[in-house]
Amino acid sequence: MNENKIGEIIVDTAIAVHKGLGPGLLETVYEVILAYELERHGLSVKRQVSVPIEYHGIKFDEGFRMDILVENKVIIELKSVESVNKAHKKQVLTYLRLTGRKLGYLLNFGEALMKDGISRIINGVYRLNILCVLVALCENRYQGQIVIVEWSVIEFMQKRRQ
Repeated sequence: MNENKIGEIIVDTAIAVHKGLGPGLLETVYEVILAYELERHGLSVKRQVSVPIEYHGIKFDEGFRMDILVENKVIIELKSVESVNKAHKKQVLTYLRLTGRKLGYLLNFGEALMKDGISRIINGVYRLNILCVLVALCENRYQGQIVIVEWSVIEFMQKRRQ
């Protein structure tokens, strides 16, 4: 199962859990129930996964703990706060970068409506978007012919600014 399909199940399940429990409980309550419900959907779920970090060539076993890891592919970070801030989103992006994973979710169960508390975070989205723009430009201009693009991303951005 790919990350996007797993993500659909995560979002649907988070909304159902939020409807059932409501906002404002402790994160650990949502963590236990969400993990249980995801397992009921047939997904492999690990809670409080320790991820080591390396610093100056020394490996530390307790770098950080992911709240939930689904199918060994998608990271879920849970919050139960009035509103999330940029630091919370950066935290998930850092987890993605350190583990080499592509997709993560920041789920804030403190929101009145769960749809307002869902942030989908992708590792490497800017590079992908620029590549998509290049491909789209080349397909439109050269009508499906194979085109070798020799610009680096930096060169592309510099030329776009001119």
